[in-house]
Amino acid sequence: MKTPNVLVLISVLLYIDASTEWPTHTVCKEDNLEIHYKSCDPQQDFAFSIDRCSDITTHTFNVRAAMVLRHSIKELHAKVDLIINGKTILSYSETLCEPGHSKLIFCGKKKGEHLYYEGPVTLGIKEIPQGDYTVSAKLTNEDHVTVACADFTVKNYLDY
Repeated sequence: MKTPNVLVLISVLLYIDASTEWPTHTVCKEDNLEIHYKSCDPQQDFAFSIDRCSDITTHTFNVRAAMVLRHSIKELHAKVDLIINGKTILSYSETLCEPGHSKLIFCGKKKGEHLYYEGPVTLGIKEIPQGDYTVSAKLTNEDHVTVACADFTVKNYLDY
């Protein structure tokens, strides 16, 4: 192999190894509303989709989500932050799974099991705020280990 070819191969391998970010996925993109997400867990990406952006503005809409669990879920805690221009404007946290009290069907799943959910979700909001912003969501288990993490970019120009 010639020296220039070796240098190109080494450069490509170093670039691949240096790239630690997951790709940005499109949740939906319609006329005045776009939602994209990127996993912020350096060790795992996941799949998430909805049928149509316009469904989000209804009270309940259908989602599909899938991943392989890297950690068991005895307890599951959610933390969601609304971030505008790099500043956290609103924070929300809730316990979703705990012994004797589980709000989700996958509470109690073990490491290595597939997590798949397809069904309705209710956000409890009447409209999506207008503008460009980030919604950061993080799920942690009882050991404070990240189960899933994503940053959702929302661009909403809908006039309600």
